[in-house]
Amino acid sequence: MRTEKEKMLAGELYRAVGAEIEGDQLRAEWLYRAYNLTTADQADRRAAILRDLLGAVGDNVVLRPPFYCDYGSNIRIGSNVFANFGCVFLDVVGIDIGDACQIGAHVQILTADHPRDPALRAQGLEFGRPIRIGRNVWIGSGALILPGVTIGDDAIIGAGSVVTRDVPAGATASGNPARVRSARADAG
Repeated sequence: MRTEKEKMLAGELYRAVGAEIEGDQLRAEWLYRAYNLTTADQADRRAAILRDLLGAVGDNVVLRPPFYCDYGSNIRIGSNVFANFGCVFLDVVGIDIGDACQIGAHVQILTADHPRDPALRAQGLEFGRPIRIGRNVWIGSGALILPGVTIGDDAIIGAGSVVTRDVPAGATASGNPARVRSARADAG
């Protein structure tokens, strides 16, 4: 029989309970709380905490505190990424962020989802769908990236947008729900 964590990581229905899941959540909370207490002059300490917290982290990554996540271990961030204050990354499954991305303040990247069937929700079940963000993507402040979304290289997401569907490479998307407003002819 599969553990709740195994079901979670496979994107299947699971309950966020049990020693393994709760231990992973507690580990992440200790690490992001320590990270959130650092100051800008503690770049080496911040980098060390991120290496412990995240599944993978490139060089020259700046996540301005406060930063919050579920597990951290399911987050992979490329090099030269900047995320401003107050970001929330709910990583019940993978979040991949490419090199040279710029992420505005209070952006939420949310892989956690819930069944549409009320009887399943009442049982405390949830599931996750991975999010992939290409390289050199700019995400404006307050944007929400919802479960299962892929954002292509060089895309722009407008501030306050709610991204419910994939955004192609080089496109600019904005609104609620986010719609592609323009696409570069030379994207790709």
